[in-house]
Amino acid sequence: MQRPNPHAGMRHLALFVEKLEETVQFYTDLLGMAVEWQPDEDNYYLCSGSDNLAIHRYHGAERPVAGQRLDHLGFIVREADDVDAWHEFLVANGVSIKAAPRTHRDGARSFYCLDPDGNLVQIIHHPPIASAV
Repeated sequence: MQRPNPHAGMRHLALFVEKLEETVQFYTDLLGMAVEWQPDEDNYYLCSGSDNLAIHRYHGAERPVAGQRLDHLGFIVREADDVDAWHEFLVANGVSIKAAPRTHRDGARSFYCLDPDGNLVQIIHHPPIASAV
């Protein structure tokens, strides 16, 4: 069987979170996403203009860390210097930084931080992708 027409990229991600309000605030107030739709008090759909991030309130027992399959989510920036500017901005806003900015062997530059619910977030300049945004 032949592969269908190419997809348009990975533009949607959904997260279960326990700290719903704080997590939504992180992605909107700090990272600049907008609330596209809030169908009820437990669900937010955020948009950056080209991407969609769904934030769903987790109900149930405490989520075991070992059960998480997602390593991290990344936000692309256009220039390598933007990585450092984002790092300074997030530090100034009290965001927990997990790894300082560094340049990778492939020429990408990035750092890692945590959202309020403990999800690992990468801010990255990756030249092949950054030139397409």
